[in-house]
Amino acid sequence: MTLHIGLLVFPKVQQLDLTGPYDVFASMPGVTVHLVWKNLDPLLSSTGLSLLPTQTFDGCPDLDVICVPGGVGIDVLLEDAQTLAFIRQQATKAQYVTSVCTGALVLGAAGLLEGKRATTHWASHSLLEKFGAIPVHERVVRDGNLMTGGGVTAGIDFALTLISEIFDADTSQAIQLQIEYAPAPPFDAGRPETAPAHVLALARERAAAGLEARRRIVERVTATGR
Repeated sequence: MTLHIGLLVFPKVQQLDLTGPYDVFASMPGVTVHLVWKNLDPLLSSTGLSLLPTQTFDGCPDLDVICVPGGVGIDVLLEDAQTLAFIRQQATKAQYVTSVCTGALVLGAAGLLEGKRATTHWASHSLLEKFGAIPVHERVVRDGNLMTGGGVTAGIDFALTLISEIFDADTSQAIQLQIEYAPAPPFDAGRPETAPAHVLALARERAAAGLEARRRIVERVTATGR
């Protein structure tokens, strides 16, 4: 029996949010991974990498796992009725409803975070409450059939965690070994709590304009109801 996993792909997606989990999922036998979008035209990630959808909304089979990655492109999706309707429809039948990074906000806009524990990228974490979620500062958060991963690289942690639940821990660990996922970063600056104060200030300054624009969109979306 084939397990169908669908990763939403969209213009200005954060490519590692997508390709990290994709590499983990695609390493599993008996798993078909779909890159799903409105059409099959090539599109560009937020950093200019060309990506090719493999399945359209209309042609997509019922998914066992639906995953929404993040990136600056999610700002448009928060008010995209067609995309939100597709996610809601798939979520009614999926075994797991999942996200990576700011993809969690798209699940929120689809009305799927109400009363649920969830996480997202640290810079957008404060926006989770706007969707009725219970924010949790962890790499991977599970609440029922909802599983959310933190920012960008946490997508690999999320995917390995999900594989361990669907299959077993040994299978997940074998994939972890296969991809040599043994993080040893050169700096302890991967979280706001550990980054030097001046580095955190720089990161916040760079993100400020985009985050403020996103906050306005979220305010608009939640003001009109989910």
